[in-house]
Amino acid sequence: MEKIIKDYITKQPVDRQSQLNELYQIIATEMPKNTTEKISYGMPTFYFHRNIIHFANFKHHLGIYPGSKAIVKFATQLTKYQTSKGAIKLPVNKPLPAELIRQIVRYNLQID
Repeated sequence: MEKIIKDYITKQPVDRQSQLNELYQIIATEMPKNTTEKISYGMPTFYFHRNIIHFANFKHHLGIYPGSKAIVKFATQLTKYQTSKGAIKLPVNKPLPAELIRQIVRYNLQID
């Protein structure tokens, strides 16, 4: 894990850190080897020729930000989550939808 994202996670409440680390690992395993990890818009960001996905901790949820094309593409799989134009709110009291997150990352790597 890049130090910059590790620093972000360690600054979050202790009870959220394991879920944030899990989210990080889910995304990181799908990214190409030469991906840049950075903070963009105040959030951990995976960058490969462009921003692929962001994530962040909030008071009542975890947010992932794959962009509007991914929200449209996966709309039928996202019905149990609150979404907006480019964001998905993940409840902190439920397991992460790991396979769905992997599919979204793979999709974002393929689109322009």
